[in-house]
Amino acid sequence: MKADIGVIGLATMGQNLALNIEGKGKTVAVFNRTAERTRTFVEEKAKGRRIVPCYRLEELVEKVSRPRKILLMVKAGSPTDAVLAQLFPLLEAGDIVMDGGNAHYADTERRLAEAEKRGLRYLGVGISGGEHGALHGPSIMAGGHREAYELAKELFQKIAAQGPEGPCCAYFGPGSAGHYVKMVHNGIEYAVMEALAEAYDLMRRGLSMSCAEMADVFGRWNQGELSSYLVEITEKILRYVDPETGEPLVEKILDTAQQKGTGKWSTQSALDIGTPAPTIAMAVFARVISALKAERTEAEKLLPGPELHLHGDREEFLSDLFGAVYLTVIAAYAQGLRQLRDASAERGWGLDLAEAARVWMAGCIIRSSLLVLIRKAFLEQPDLPLLFLAEPFLSLWKEHHPALRRVVAAAHEAGIPVPAMASALNFLDAYRSGRLPANLIQAQRDFFGAHTYQRVDREGTFHTEWEEDG
Repeated sequence: MKADIGVIGLATMGQNLALNIEGKGKTVAVFNRTAERTRTFVEEKAKGRRIVPCYRLEELVEKVSRPRKILLMVKAGSPTDAVLAQLFPLLEAGDIVMDGGNAHYADTERRLAEAEKRGLRYLGVGISGGEHGALHGPSIMAGGHREAYELAKELFQKIAAQGPEGPCCAYFGPGSAGHYVKMVHNGIEYAVMEALAEAYDLMRRGLSMSCAEMADVFGRWNQGELSSYLVEITEKILRYVDPETGEPLVEKILDTAQQKGTGKWSTQSALDIGTPAPTIAMAVFARVISALKAERTEAEKLLPGPELHLHGDREEFLSDLFGAVYLTVIAAYAQGLRQLRDASAERGWGLDLAEAARVWMAGCIIRSSLLVLIRKAFLEQPDLPLLFLAEPFLSLWKEHHPALRRVVAAAHEAGIPVPAMASALNFLDAYRSGRLPANLIQAQRDFFGAHTYQRVDREGTFHTEWEEDG
């Protein structure tokens, strides 16, 4: 009997997806570059299941029924290129290759063009949910050849997380649309994580709260409007006690956050297409600064600052902190979705932002009760420029922006960095300003570079000789 699908790459994500697919009634052929990993997987996790081990790519290709569906779960970048260089010549016209890694969208465009030359169909598939999601139901964001998605759609719907509005998988458009949506998803993820980390820092250093007390706060937030996966796991992390020391484990973890690149890519692309995503960018830079541990330790001794203490009533501050985090989280979604809107317009993808919100409702890292409201807003206004212009987000801004201002001001007064919260406030204050000081910048550009300017009182383009020669 031929396998229904082949999976190449048996790291944890690949293994769990293979098990997920097999659990939905499919026969799966699997291959890994190192034969030992394939053997171990089959013997320890897949014994007695419809999983067919293959020890050569040619063997895997021969054992999958036509048109072949091959899912790559290989490390992004050159490792994916190396596998495709071997795989493409073995396939036949009409076969489908699905890259489920965190590929850069430009790489996906290049690989898709190569597949087309060979008569193959190609999908760039963003998969979110980590190891647990891969096994029990991830969020799946596909892009590439539409006919390839239609052939894989049934499988994707079966293995995806089941959200309140159906299976959390969708086709987002041609080319690299799927991987681009996943990249921006990760950018939003960076920003939300940074906002929660800033709230933790304000409570810990500013209010001298214990991990148990902070966990209670996050627990309350997760029961209300901030209900989300990331808030939920933050409470659990703060409650976890290190079995070796008997103290909260989070306090034993080195304060240097790592990154795999997708947040950085999201920011780079935002700059390339000229879309404002400062909160996502500041979350990336916060991780970059965190990596400078040795320098920060020395700078702490040299650079003076205020007393690390927040004054005033604790409960009033915690109430403000909720509003500040809430607006910052909304700003992260608003900026990410605006980026998707602008990228889609530039590339002709026809992205459905309501569908993006639906696909993120379950399985993925940024799943949140907010997404129900976000989806509704984009269903009602598909071309909505910014989330805060629609209800209930307009009313939430009106309600909570004083709290966000108080929290940012208090943090700055205490010398506690809040780059995500401050950037969200600055972004929205700039967005709601009918006039900004960019006229001075444009005058400066014309002064030193003759870049010209436009006027508010007449049509045309102008240049001024700002200084007389001599």
